[in-house]
This record gives sequence, C-alpha cells and structure tokens, in this order.
Amino acid sequence: MLGRDHEYVNIHERAHQAYLDAGEPLRAVRCAFWCGMILFTRGEVGPGSAWIGRAQRLLEHHPGDCVERGYLLMPVAFKHEAAGELETAAELAAEATSIAERFGDADGFALSGHAQGQLLIKMGRVAEGLALLDESMLAVTRGDLSPMVTGIVYCGVILACQDVFEVRRAKDWTAALTRWADGQPDLVAFTGRCLVHRAEILQLSGAWPDALEEARKARQRFIDAENLGRVGLALYREAELQRLLGDFEAAEQAYREASQHGWDPQPGLAQLRLASGRVDAATASIQRVLAETAEPLKRAALLPAYVEIMLAAGDVDAAGVACLELEELAERFESAMLGAMVAHARGAVQLAQGDPRAALGPLRVALEVWQQLEAPYEVARTRELIGLACRALGDDEAASLELDAALATFELLEATPDAARMAVLKAPAGTSPHGLTARELEVLRLIAAGRSNREIATQLVISEHTVARHVQNIFAKLGVSSRTAAASFAFEHELVRP
Repeated sequence: MLGRDHEYVNIHERAHQAYLDAGEPLRAVRCAFWCGMILFTRGEVGPGSAWIGRAQRLLEHHPGDCVERGYLLMPVAFKHEAAGELETAAELAAEATSIAERFGDADGFALSGHAQGQLLIKMGRVAEGLALLDESMLAVTRGDLSPMVTGIVYCGVILACQDVFEVRRAKDWTAALTRWADGQPDLVAFTGRCLVHRAEILQLSGAWPDALEEARKARQRFIDAENLGRVGLALYREAELQRLLGDFEAAEQAYREASQHGWDPQPGLAQLRLASGRVDAATASIQRVLAETAEPLKRAALLPAYVEIMLAAGDVDAAGVACLELEELAERFESAMLGAMVAHARGAVQLAQGDPRAALGPLRVALEVWQQLEAPYEVARTRELIGLACRALGDDEAASLELDAALATFELLEATPDAARMAVLKAPAGTSPHGLTARELEVLRLIAAGRSNREIATQLVISEHTVARHVQNIFAKLGVSSRTAAASFAFEHELVRP
C-alpha cells in the first residue's frame, strides 16, 4: 500500500519459503499467487508467470478442495482473455467465484466476481456484467475486503465502467475511491489510478484546470510508486487537456512522452494534427490505428474521432461507414454516453451529406443526453452543429442562438481552438480581407516580430490567455497552423508595417 512493490514481493518470497518449511503449503500458495499477480501488474511477465506456475505445482500435490484453487483459476482466465477466448475466461472466473462463495472467502469472491463482470461486458452482456461489478463493490463499501483487494476492485470496476461508457457509475465509484484514498494519507498504491479517474471525470464535467492538476499529480504518483508503465496513462490525459485548452506545443510534448512510456497517444494525437490544420497527417494516423484495433470497445472509443477526421478530409462515405459501425456497437454495448456519441456522429455525417433537416433529429437526441450527463463541452459541440444545420435551413435566428450558446461555453471552458473556430463561423461576411480584427492584427504583427505570448501580453496589457485566444483566432482565419506560417502570411500579404 506504500507503493514499495519490490519489498512486498521480497517479503512474500521469504514468507513463501517459511510456510513451506513449516509444512503449510496452502499459505505458501497464497504468497506465490500474490508475488505473481503484483509482478504481472508491473509488466514483469516472466517472473510473474514463474510464481504462478510454482503455486499451481504446489496445489497439484494438495489433496481435496480448497479456496486457493479459485485464486489460481484467475491467472488462467486472464490468459484465455489475452488470447481472445472470452467465453472460456468468463467460465473460469465464474468457477472461481463459486469456489470463493463456497468457502466464504470475501477477497476471492470480489476479485473473481469483478473479473467475471468485466469479461461479460466485453462479450456484450453488459447488464449481467454491471450487476456483478455492483455486487463486488457492495463488499468494498461494506469494508469486507483486505486493503489490497479493495484497491484492485475499486480500480477494476471504475475502469470497466469507463470502457463501456457507463459514466454515471464511474462518477459514483470514483468519488467513493477518492474518499477511501483520502482517508489514508500515506497511501501510494492505487492513488495514481484514482487521480487519473478523477481527471477524466473532471474533464467531462468541464473543470479542465482541475483535471490537468489531477493528471499531473497522477504522473508523479506513478513515478513515486515506481509504476513507470502507467506514467504514459497520466501523460496522455495531460495531453488531451492541453489540446482542448489550445496549448498545442505542450500537448505535442505530452503525447510524445506518453508514447515513450509505452502508451498509444491515439486518437488524441490525430485530433491534435487535425486541430493544427494537418488533415493528411490526422487521416493517416487515425486510419492506421483503427485498422490495428480489433477489440469492439476500443474501436468504439476511436470511431468518433475517425468520423470527425474523415469529414474534415472530405471523405463523407468513409465517415458514414464508420458511423454505421458505431451504431452497431452502441446496440451491443448499451450506455447513454455511447448513444450520445452515435447520435452526434450521425448528425455530423448527415449535415456533411447536405441533409440538415435529417441531421437535426439525432443532434437533438445527443444534446439531451449530454445535458443529462452534465458534459458542457460535448453540449457546446453539439449546439454548434445544430446551429449550422439551422443556418443551412435558412433559420438564421435559431442558428445565431445556438452558435452564441456554443461560443459562450467554449469561452467559459477556455477551449481556445473551438472558440477560435466559432469566431470564424460567426464573423460577418465582407468585414476585412482576412477577417482579422484590429486587435488580432496587432497580435499578428507582434508574432511576426518574434514575440512570445508572454511578451505580447505585457506589451498590449492583456492576459496570456487572451493572447492565446487571439493567436488561435488568427490561425483559424488565415488557415495556418504555426506562428512561423502566420508570420510568413503577414509578410506576404503586407500586413506587417516596417
């Protein structure tokens, strides 16, 4: 629980041998099991497998039934899961649950029960899986479990809920996990994952600065726990938030560092390329990662970004095919959030196909669900599309209301790239040759002079955030994606005074 995993394993090794010397093989089996499981979670597969193998050999020489047989079914179930044999894995987890229940072993019951629930969800039996997860969490909240198993089940259940887009349960259990962790000031284990979960929930609710702070704390906590394999998870969350806030340079760096720590930076990196105007690079990235991904729930997480990028690339047919797949997955894995993602994608595709009237139906559905889930950024993105559909239908007043509401939310969230895009959408026709305001022209000239955002803020007596907003507006209006390109444009079109 202090995050000193190597000491934990070392002590269990000594205890394992001491139990063998004392003629207590079942307790030795338990020690070997936990050595193996901890090593597995750290990515040390070889040593972990060796310890599980030792535990299984010891159990073969023990006559009669025992609860330890249930524990050792779990690594076998995970092996079948890795091979894609979900049915077999779920059957083994169910058998382990039955053994634990027969012996009245609360830890074993919760471990195998929550694993069985995760497997059922992956098989598309979402209601059954969630029921098992809830049952495991009941034991957690009653305080029936050991601290180690409590942390494992907390994190496993929350992760499963997020994988299946069951955001309401994820919020509730993340709050409970936070209270549990906060009640133990010296706790290191599980707290990194807890902080990542909190960052994800805060991001959805629109509290982006707080979410970024939690993601940074998570990264440090993983480092403190020497769990370097999870550092990339925290870095990816940081990158996502920096991308949304418009700090593309920081996002790029965080995505790269996440990749260096073994975490796939997609689809966020592809979306960053799109936001930077590099549509071809975004298309190549998202097509590659989707082609490599077979697991249905992982594809469901990628497809909304794929639809967005394909529409930006002008490939409406590819976006439509992806939308159909997403709809099929939503029917298989029922959740309100996944349904909203589908409705948003369907509306965007229909709008791109030139059918704004048809687009309004699914977009209204998406808007209602996002509002229920209290997801302001997704609400604003949906209202933007509704506004464009209304404009295409000639209802300029409704369009203005929707676009104004979307812009206000983007500004409140400090979603600089989105606010910049909205400024372009709302700019009156025929204002200036390049659509730049007087202030934006001032900022552009200072960019061309090589000034940083901080220097511009000082010279113009405005905040750095306001400068960043102006910079994103300039990029959007000029169709460029870097300060160098903006400066070149300024010189080429004689926007810079000598």
